[in-house]
Amino acid sequence: MPRSFADSAAAAVDCIKDGDTVLIGGFGKAGQPVELIEALLDRDVTDLVVVNNNAGNGDVGLASLIAAGKVAKMICSFPRQSDSHHFDEAFRAGRIQLELVPQGTLAERIRAGGAGIGGFFTPTGFGTPLAEGKETRVIDGRGYVLEAPIAGDVALVKAHRADRAGNLVYRKTARNFGPVMCTAAGRAVVQVSEIVEVGGLDPEIVITPGIFVDTLVEIPDSATPKEA
Repeated sequence: MPRSFADSAAAAVDCIKDGDTVLIGGFGKAGQPVELIEALLDRDVTDLVVVNNNAGNGDVGLASLIAAGKVAKMICSFPRQSDSHHFDEAFRAGRIQLELVPQGTLAERIRAGGAGIGGFFTPTGFGTPLAEGKETRVIDGRGYVLEAPIAGDVALVKAHRADRAGNLVYRKTARNFGPVMCTAAGRAVVQVSEIVEVGGLDPEIVITPGIFVDTLVEIPDSATPKEA
């Protein structure tokens, strides 16, 4: 059962403090919890470390958080796209740090954080600048890099529907990083288009069990664009 049901996006994110590591779901615009992110703009928080697949698109959501100077460091796989101008400007000016992580490694590091795994070896990045300063091994003739888990203070996630026990279902590609991020954060804050009574979801399609959800806020579909 979630610890709380927030009546607004602003109330849902009031747990985030200066310097927190915030895991933010989304693959580009798909599944990005835009309302939760933008609610942070009205909070007096700064020096956030944000973990996301990319570094914002256009002028909304994560991009607006970066533009406002609230993000001290990005941990992501794709920091640059044609519309990632806010991150690009901040990085070139030295106002934001970047830790670049291959996408599969990023997902596995978050999963490891949620599963309590102390680290894992992967061949991805071996022999490249991404392996500098990290332990490496040759296993069965192949080079591997030791990667550390990623855990967050708070996860901001968008799901499609939830029941009042906090069980979540996602909509198509909007699922992406949401499930692993819910497991890897000290507090998972989730926006959904609808909250139904317990028993209102088919248990066969529940992806995130309610034990991993701390705060739910209902934001109807009409308030956000549809994802693919």
